[in-house]
Amino acid sequence: MRDARRLVVKVGSSSLTTAEGGLDAVRLDALVDVLARRRNAGSEVVLVSSGAIAAGLAPLGLSKRPRDLASQQAAASVGQGLLLAEYARAFAHAGLTVGQVLLTAEDVVRRSHYGNAQRTLERLLSLGVVPVVNENDTVATHEIRFGDNDRLAALVAHLVRADALVLLSDVDALYDAPPSQPGARRLELVRGTADLAEVTVGAAGAAGVGTGGMATKVEAAGIAVAAGVPALVTSAALAGPALAGEDVGTWFTVPAGRGGTRRSTRQLWLAHAATPVGRLELDDGAVRAVRERRSSLLPAGITAVHGRFRAGDPVDLVDRSGHALARGLVNYSSEELPDMLGRTTGELARQWGPAYEREVVHRDHLVLLGRPWARAGTSTTGVRS
Repeated sequence: MRDARRLVVKVGSSSLTTAEGGLDAVRLDALVDVLARRRNAGSEVVLVSSGAIAAGLAPLGLSKRPRDLASQQAAASVGQGLLLAEYARAFAHAGLTVGQVLLTAEDVVRRSHYGNAQRTLERLLSLGVVPVVNENDTVATHEIRFGDNDRLAALVAHLVRADALVLLSDVDALYDAPPSQPGARRLELVRGTADLAEVTVGAAGAAGVGTGGMATKVEAAGIAVAAGVPALVTSAALAGPALAGEDVGTWFTVPAGRGGTRRSTRQLWLAHAATPVGRLELDDGAVRAVRERRSSLLPAGITAVHGRFRAGDPVDLVDRSGHALARGLVNYSSEELPDMLGRTTGELARQWGPAYEREVVHRDHLVLLGRPWARAGTSTTGVRS
């Protein structure tokens, strides 16, 4: 952490706002002071900040985060300006300029959008600006959302080739039991799934302003590690010691020999951020071809289609027992596929034309799924985003 030249720091809503939903200037100023000192010491800092929806609650007279999308978008529209204005004011005291970057999931999936986002962030950093990144909640729909800013921060860390990712919330570390439980032990280092075998993590707490929880932070750390970026999970109150390299929080480390390995952003999104809208059940031969040879999926190896989806949607590839072994972008809709099952692409092309000679899921748009580091909503540690 002390040697990191480029950092992505994510802070959650509950670390920036009051219980009533307004921005807490004291807490925001404290965080900015830490980040500004690091930036003025020579490091580049990208801040991924939640809080837009929470900041818009009080001005709109809302007592808690709304559940319907239209109200969330309205709150974000009001709150995003307030949030950025507070960051601009606070960073200006340290002689720093901020720049707003609002992203949707498409911006890290579509090649042209990805390139634009990458160039913008790189240019801002080269100009000495502190980019303040948030999901574009005013236009994002449920279908194209990242899900929470923890995942967004992990993908941004990959996007800007960060040296480290810092995920700040209101809990100081990952514990092997609820932190309030006597004897709960802080996990100082996580090297992989084996270190989490006996750990239970939870979803968002009861404050009603955040959307994530420790589960999403563990998952985001896994995304970052898969991209070759080590990640630290700790509290906003410990941001100063954390960025100074002190022994706080929980480190998720990149396995030996993986420091230079970075999966494509599309693969990271498919594996960790995309929400599958259907399932394709594979026979044993297709399972081996996909898992062992990393082959494209052909219609001959599919035995059943579950769910409703369109061409281009993410779907899970499952074995006969229903275990998801891969995820990919499908080339056909759920209406087209049933008549294609068990048939070769040659047969389909002869009957319906050359357009049906392509794969159901091409290997370039497919990623194998490992064991997740955590599943949202399991057990509880009382943690908020």
